[in-house]
Amino acid sequence: MPVALVLGTAIAAEIVGTTALRASHGFTRLIPSLVVVTMYPLSFYLLSKVLERMTIGVTYAIWSGVGTAAIAVIGALAFGESLSLVKIGFLALVIVGVVGLQLSGSGP
Repeated sequence: MPVALVLGTAIAAEIVGTTALRASHGFTRLIPSLVVVTMYPLSFYLLSKVLERMTIGVTYAIWSGVGTAAIAVIGALAFGESLSLVKIGFLALVIVGVVGLQLSGSGP
């Protein structure tokens, strides 16, 4: 399986897990809690597979950067959390950094 696909799946699992963590209300709701305890281990397992073929710095920067940006948007859209122009600007910088890592030839 291509490393970019594995990394993308790890990121997606982390995003789903984090969104479910918010929805679990401190692990008081069963279904979101089960999603959390399933998605986080899956994400870390897939991340470990990516690390067999990519450097840790680039891998973690992409995984955490894309996940952070996505969660900020999901928080605003799904949970009504604030997303100011300043926050959007800094999220754009995160995305530019991830793209820069990809273009530098260090990515998948």
